[in-house]
Amino acid sequence: MTDFQKNKDLVFEQVAQATKAANRSQESVKIIAVTKYVDSGVAARLIDTGIEHIGENRVDMFLDKYEALKDKNLTWHLIGTLQRRKVKNVINYVDYFHALDSVKLAAEIQKRAEHPIKCFLQVNISEEESKHGFKVSEIDEALAEISDFDKVEIVGLMTMAPKNASESEIDDIFGKADKLRQELQARQLAHMPFTELSMGMSGDFPIAIRNGATFVRIGSSFFK
Repeated sequence: MTDFQKNKDLVFEQVAQATKAANRSQESVKIIAVTKYVDSGVAARLIDTGIEHIGENRVDMFLDKYEALKDKNLTWHLIGTLQRRKVKNVINYVDYFHALDSVKLAAEIQKRAEHPIKCFLQVNISEEESKHGFKVSEIDEALAEISDFDKVEIVGLMTMAPKNASESEIDDIFGKADKLRQELQARQLAHMPFTELSMGMSGDFPIAIRNGATFVRIGSSFFK
C-alpha cells in the first residue's frame, strides 16, 4: 500500500535540498501535487498529508476533484492544454492556469472569466514541433494583443524540457526560460508581473529550481 505521508515528506525534503543547493529560500518554491493519474479519494489521502497546491491536466478531472475536494483549503492549478470551448466550464474555479498558449485562448478567458485569472504564458523554448506554446519570437506580438485583457494576469512563464533530453540540455532550456522571464519582468507591463516560473517535474525539478522555478509540478513521486 502506498505510504502517502512518507512519499510527501520525501518529495518535500528533496525540494528543500534543491532550494538550499541553489541558495534560495524554501518558501521561494511551491510544490504542485499533480493528481491526474488518481481519483479524488486517493487525492484526498495525499492532500491530508499537508498538500496545499493541487494540479490537474484535464478539465473533466479537474472538475471532478474540485467538486469532491472543494471543502479543503487548496490552491487549484489547471496545468494542461485547455480547449477554448471548455473555458467557460472551468476557468472560474482555477487559481492558476499554466498553459496559456494562444491569443485566441486569452480572448476566450477574457470573455468568460468573472475575475482576473493568474495565467502562465506557455513558451516553447526548445521549439519542438510537438509542443504547444509560443515561440520566443512570437511573445512580443502576443503580449501586445493580450495587454487589453484585464481578466488575464500573466504572472509568469511555463515551459517543459523535451523527453529524453540530457541534463545539460534541460539546464540550457530552463536557464533560457528564466532569463526571458527576467527580461519580461523588467518591462513592468500592466497586469503582467512575470514574477513566477512554472517548470520542473518529478524527473528534473532540481534543475528547474537551480534555474529559478517558483512552481514545480510533481506527480509520480507521490504515488509510488
